[in-house]
Amino acid sequence: MKLYCSHTSPFARKVRVLIREKGATARVTEEAVSAMEDPAALHAANPLGKVPALILKDGSSWFDSPLICEFLDVTLEGPSMIPAAHVERFRVLRHQALADGIMDAAVSIVFERNRPEAQRSETWIGRWSRAIERSLAVLEDEVVSLDGPVDLGSIAVGAALGYLDFRHGHLGWQEKQTELAGWWRDFAKRPSFAETAPPA
Repeated sequence: MKLYCSHTSPFARKVRVLIREKGATARVTEEAVSAMEDPAALHAANPLGKVPALILKDGSSWFDSPLICEFLDVTLEGPSMIPAAHVERFRVLRHQALADGIMDAAVSIVFERNRPEAQRSETWIGRWSRAIERSLAVLEDEVVSLDGPVDLGSIAVGAALGYLDFRHGHLGWQEKQTELAGWWRDFAKRPSFAETAPPA
């Protein structure tokens, strides 16, 4: 299998971390692409033109990081990242949904700030920023639920927090959500996260 990814995309990082936590780097090769350059290979894998996108041996493709993660979790050997039991499964998927929402908002702010100043919308930047702040407050309150064996929920939260550190250090979230920051400092030491850290 081949994963089209960007080393700066938090969504791709989530998938890349899961692959490493499954011990499956030998089964999934990675090819870095720039979605902004509209490469034909990426379009063939994902008509939406986004990373990550996964190509299977038969040429079929999967896209959207939650779908790719679930597919890889049931396809690859290794520890399960999505529990089968309903209560635990939905807890993990809820964490992923919240983390993905943070990533959506954070990436949107980056794109908006890259537009010419006269075209930027401070209204939308404000809305996305407040969404991130509210979501971080929820994770701070629920940080104990991230403890325990690694799963897709904690992987997604880690990818989101890593992206905030990478692109939005000015938010100073670690000074505000101190318990969550402590969890992240420990979690970021996992080899899977160290190996997928965005370029400095």
